[in-house]
Amino acid sequence: MTSAPPSIIVKNVTKTFILRHTHSFKEAFVGFIRRKKLSTTFSALSDVSLEIHEGEAVALLGYNGSGKSTLLKLISGVLLPDKGRILTRGRLAGLIEVGAGFHPDLTGRDNVYLNAAILGMSRKEIDERFDDIVAFSEIGGFIDTEVKHYSSGMFLRLAFSVAIHTELDILLVDEILAVGDAPFREKCQRKIEELILQGKTMVVVSHDMAMVSALCQRGVVIRKGKVVFDGPIEDAIGALPEN
Repeated sequence: MTSAPPSIIVKNVTKTFILRHTHSFKEAFVGFIRRKKLSTTFSALSDVSLEIHEGEAVALLGYNGSGKSTLLKLISGVLLPDKGRILTRGRLAGLIEVGAGFHPDLTGRDNVYLNAAILGMSRKEIDERFDDIVAFSEIGGFIDTEVKHYSSGMFLRLAFSVAIHTELDILLVDEILAVGDAPFREKCQRKIEELILQGKTMVVVSHDMAMVSALCQRGVVIRKGKVVFDGPIEDAIGALPEN
């Protein structure tokens, strides 16, 4: 176990969602009269605890519905736990969903300033790094176009570029690198490798085992909302359940 201080502490975290089976008041009323079940609960995470230390690159592994993306959203602050606590130390940037936080009626330029400000950058910092952000994203000709006209790949390029040009301490990445084309994915992976060498803390959710093997030293396997393995990345990949 590393002697570095923890950047992320997840302690006894539980998250439950309510799944509603009606789409309108009328359906709900008819269902109530007929004594049909109007909703069910889904336990996404159950009493999950782990620590991620400064400078670690950790992959959250598991099949669809296991709870790994929910955990990443809880760490990012997008969701709040029903029980337990999550503590983070340092400036955090999350690439959780393509285009999250982008306003469709604003241009790419405006959204760079908006997103960078949300991530804690000052106007002076954004001004100084704006050209580098646009150059990395490779969408220079569209930077003054409203982002509602962007493709998902263009969203990804700009969102990733803004995030990795902040003075971040923790980077959260959820599968969205799969949206870009192969050359851009390789470019992103190289940039993430640079951040890891700089001692940044990284948490990655991905089904790309080759990528997580190259980037991460540690893997946490989640199954049905519970941590079933936490250890070296190759062992974690081998510990993935069959179903």
